Amino acid sequence: MKRVLFVCVENANRSQMAEAFAHLYGGKAVEAFSAGSRPSGTINPKAIRFMAEVGYDLARHTSKSLDAMHGEFDAVVTMGCGDACPCVPAKRREDWALPDPKHMDDDHYRAVRDDIAARVRDLLSRLA
Repeated sequence: MKRVLFVCVENANRSQMAEAFAHLYGGKAVEAFSAGSRPSGTINPKAIRFMAEVGYDLARHTSKSLDAMHGEFDAVVTMGCGDACPCVPAKRREDWALPDPKHMDDDHYRAVRDDIAARVRDLLSRLA
């Protein structure tokens, strides 16, 4: 089983969607997590709404801190927000230059969501 961690500052949008796509695409072969350096404590309602469009219930997720992450990961991915995650051991590190969709209109938010989906699918294929 591959362990993957997705990190952004608030753990409310990008990293949450990435974790969800890893669950969708990786199935039982992937243990996916997301966390934030300064978690907001909530998931953005837009993230919940737009993930529901692709059949994933993000409302059951919680915003988590990096401090809650333990063990080594096969990959740690930051979301272009400057978080380097020095405290998280990983075999592979990637930074995806993704804009924060928090204040974007619906079409642009969906575009970021779809970009994350494609990147997660690619990452999982490289980890297999």
